[in-house]
Amino acid sequence: MGKHRENKRKPVRTGETITVGKAESVPPGRGATVKLKDGTELALFNIGGSFHAIENFCPHKGYPLADSRLYGSIVECDLHGWRFDVRSGECFTAKKCSIESYEVKIDDGFIKIVV
Repeated sequence: MGKHRENKRKPVRTGETITVGKAESVPPGRGATVKLKDGTELALFNIGGSFHAIENFCPHKGYPLADSRLYGSIVECDLHGWRFDVRSGECFTAKKCSIESYEVKIDDGFIKIVV
């Protein structure tokens, strides 16, 4: 499968909870890019009202996963078809290529992500 890329836009884990927007702004079955103040970013997905966040980065070629197609809880990278579980970050295409997932909470209609 070749070389894997390093995600230079991956947030550093701090345990901080960040409010990123209203839940209604991400429709079910869709993804959105969440850009954080420090220039890092995450991919946020709404699966039937349940929100999940992962690195916005396919380790194969670095394509942003938030822009890719969602099939249930699986996002498929539009560039070369690598598949990830948005609930856990598990990669189904290549071993040892899973990405990080982040806890998401909905509080009073607002999306909050623990980074």
